[in-house]
Amino acid sequence: PLRVPGRMDTEGIVRWMQRRASPSVTLLQDTDTAAAFVSSQDLVVVGFFKDLGSEVAQVFYEVASEVVDVPFGVAEAAELFQAYGLSADTICLFKKVRGWWWGVMGPSRSLLLSPHCPLPQQFDEGRTDFPVDPAQGLDAAKLTRLLHVHSLELVMEFTNETSDQIFSAKIPHHMLLFLNKSSSAQLALRDGFRAAAGTFRGEVLFVVVDVIGYGADVLPFFGLTPADAPTLRLVKMENNRKYQMDQDAFSDTAIRTFIQAVLDGKVKPRLLSAEPPEDWDTRPVKVLVGKTFEQVAFDETKNVFVKFYAPWCSHCQAMAAAWEKLGERYKDHEDIVIAELDATANELENITINGFPTLHYFPAGPGRKMVEYKSARDVETFSKFLENGGTLPEEPPAVSHVPPRQGQGPPPT
Repeated sequence: PLRVPGRMDTEGIVRWMQRRASPSVTLLQDTDTAAAFVSSQDLVVVGFFKDLGSEVAQVFYEVASEVVDVPFGVAEAAELFQAYGLSADTICLFKKVRGWWWGVMGPSRSLLLSPHCPLPQQFDEGRTDFPVDPAQGLDAAKLTRLLHVHSLELVMEFTNETSDQIFSAKIPHHMLLFLNKSSSAQLALRDGFRAAAGTFRGEVLFVVVDVIGYGADVLPFFGLTPADAPTLRLVKMENNRKYQMDQDAFSDTAIRTFIQAVLDGKVKPRLLSAEPPEDWDTRPVKVLVGKTFEQVAFDETKNVFVKFYAPWCSHCQAMAAAWEKLGERYKDHEDIVIAELDATANELENITINGFPTLHYFPAGPGRKMVEYKSARDVETFSKFLENGGTLPEEPPAVSHVPPRQGQGPPPT
């Protein structure tokens, strides 16, 4: 079986099947066919190779069969090398340049669109070249990543159409500018934002989020409201750590300086924390927040069992009653604490929650130990786990016999 790369929706799968069923690369034989191909789509890739039978050309064909969102062409003719100013094997990514986005560069380049209407892709450069190193050849994974990174706009707008691109970009950091697109003063802040973006291409993806448009839904994840705009956040994608300037400054110099400081490890993340309810520690299930987590979870006199949940998570909702019953069962135990923490509203410095619900057990004693619970989510199994000191007792394996085939005797006993 073959793995389907890229988009897993109907359109993405159909594109992949069409690419696999037909030639994945178009042969460009002269300047007319090359010019028509280059202008046929917003993005096209052309591999210029002196020898189409070479090893590097074969790697190019391999990449073309997997990257289905962009048309691929190849050229071998000397006149095409000359026409495109090339003298050696090179892969070129051609992009259509439409001018500035959202129409704010003056009357001659403005676009008469609704303030909340996203534009087609906008590129700052018409072509990006990737020369082939004769000594190292061509690596399929590296080429795929380069094409993917440079196929993205230098600055993306977060919309329904681009969200999949943004989250699947595999760029380790995202720099976000939250603004209200109905405010001309806030729109002007994009100039400095864009000017800083080129320095970090491939390392940091720059994204503009409209706080009263499509981006409104992501504001709670950052602990923001529309009134907080304009503001900047940098996100480390591997653990969702968020970084914030001490005071927002929107010049390209300030943005570059801030990002470099984060990349160099000189800035600590800003961790979200809700305010603890007044009765947080009197309930059978203690309600933890970021501010109170350390003092409870790492209390060396207590064994603390914590549910990390999201309010919208159906699995969390399904086990909520069992967790409450567990709290009731152990509410009078001096050395056992049953607790919960809303991981969408609270962040912890050294613990990353990647799914919901996540259950962690913090045993009493020194060493700041943590045990992840991965068994059945019912009261009796939880209790066995707690009574056994943070592990489940070994149970004898279930032994079963496969019935014999017809004509055979019973298995030996």
